[in-house]
Amino acid sequence: MTGGRRYRVIQWATGNVGLRALRSVIEHPLLDLAGLWVSSDAKAGRDAGELAGLPRCGITATNSVDDLVATPADCVLYMRQGTDLDELCRLLESGKNIVTTRGDFHHPAGMARDVRERIETACQAGSASLYSTGSSPGFVTEALPLPLLSLSRRLECLTIDEYADLASRDSPALLFDVMGFGRQPGAFDPRQIAHVKQDFAGSLAQLADATGIAIDDWDATGEFGAATRDIPIAAGIVPVGTVAAQRITVSGSHQGKVRLRFRANWYCGREIDRDDWALQPSGWRIRVEGDTPLDVAVSFPVAPENYAAFTPGLTAHRAVNAVPALCEAPPGIRTTVDLPQIVARFQ
Repeated sequence: MTGGRRYRVIQWATGNVGLRALRSVIEHPLLDLAGLWVSSDAKAGRDAGELAGLPRCGITATNSVDDLVATPADCVLYMRQGTDLDELCRLLESGKNIVTTRGDFHHPAGMARDVRERIETACQAGSASLYSTGSSPGFVTEALPLPLLSLSRRLECLTIDEYADLASRDSPALLFDVMGFGRQPGAFDPRQIAHVKQDFAGSLAQLADATGIAIDDWDATGEFGAATRDIPIAAGIVPVGTVAAQRITVSGSHQGKVRLRFRANWYCGREIDRDDWALQPSGWRIRVEGDTPLDVAVSFPVAPENYAAFTPGLTAHRAVNAVPALCEAPPGIRTTVDLPQIVARFQ
């Protein structure tokens, strides 16, 4: 598809996923690092290779948007915390394609009209494209279901379960203070439900449009599972009777019947008062109900002590691999459905 063409890439942000993407760009056989945006003054002025844990590469990190807008590049890997619409549009208008792990652009038809029109106008002005992807939402909600559904002619329901075992994560503030594990079960935080719904309903809506699945209502609910005994984890103890598991379900229904479903199952232990959840090891389970039923499991055979180092690649690598395909795409907001298959290129 690319004929061996090389692409100049700017990496935007250096969080866990951004650093993995930065390293992947530096090491990629078809990509050349053209610039690096960082949010902190402490990282500005440092060599990008050193930040990525690699030898110096001659690219200096900057927090100047103006400098990077003026830098010649084919694509920006946009992985900052939060979406800055002004920033995005400036990059698009300057002729830079954008692959982002932000979940705001999976379903163009479902975006706020003014936002969509502004981005499309910027894309046309710069002859550039924008694409949201990642592992979840992205790969497991768009790229993987398409070939699975190609085996069917009648679909009753597609269910995607995502399992995340957090027991080995030594982050007490995140697990206990932010996520609420170890607390007495109560009402689920509606902001958390709304956030998951926005990302995953948008991604699943793209799939529904592509396959002709009628959806007239999107719903999201949150539930807790309580520990049936004290559960020791890397971050501390989850006492008996407190929250040890959480499930957020996003459902797309037609005439009261669920047709598409995503369930995020996050847990610190499987000894909970919800036997019907049937929690699995970290990974995904995709079930197709219809005239060609399927039950597909994807597991992550990684030792617990290596899990934190493994997971950023799930999101970062697909975005990096998408750069050539997006750079060759027509201007506008692109989706997994209308891009060619994302193909990895190895050394």
